[in-house]
Amino acid sequence: MIDSKGYRPNVGIILCNDEGRVFWAKRKGANSWQFPQGGIDFDEDPETAMYRELWEETGLRAEHVQLLGRTRYWLRYKLPERYIRKNSLPLCIGQKQIWFMLRLLSDESLVRFDCGQKQEFDNFKWVEYWYPLQDVVYFKRRVYRKAMDELGSLLMADNVQVDAAGYLSGCQES
Repeated sequence: MIDSKGYRPNVGIILCNDEGRVFWAKRKGANSWQFPQGGIDFDEDPETAMYRELWEETGLRAEHVQLLGRTRYWLRYKLPERYIRKNSLPLCIGQKQIWFMLRLLSDESLVRFDCGQKQEFDNFKWVEYWYPLQDVVYFKRRVYRKAMDELGSLLMADNVQVDAAGYLSGCQES
């Protein structure tokens, strides 16, 4: 599903642990890392798509996480020209994403990568909150920054049992 401006609706997931570190997933067969994310199907709202993608990409279910919040608006990024598939219609020039912040409630041993039709990831690690900004592919960096800026403050809420020091530490870009 591509919107009238050429953007594919998508969800992104920032999953944190109780230390304020975030789930950083390695793409299968590549040395490329990212947050879990995926497309929104025609009959889905963003939250439904997020839980489906969470299951497909990490093996985690709604009962394994606490939903802390989501971005207020769509965040967009354009694909570099070389990644645009010119021969597929409708033409997709990038993605528009709603990002969600989740907290892991269960044991990380429940994480598995074989739940979807196509395995996206083959490994993960917990990293300092701002680390993904220096490691994600360059054309996603701006949207990651916006999502992380907006959602990071949720880790400091009184009702969230996360060590906010993990959020505050790391390599925040200037």
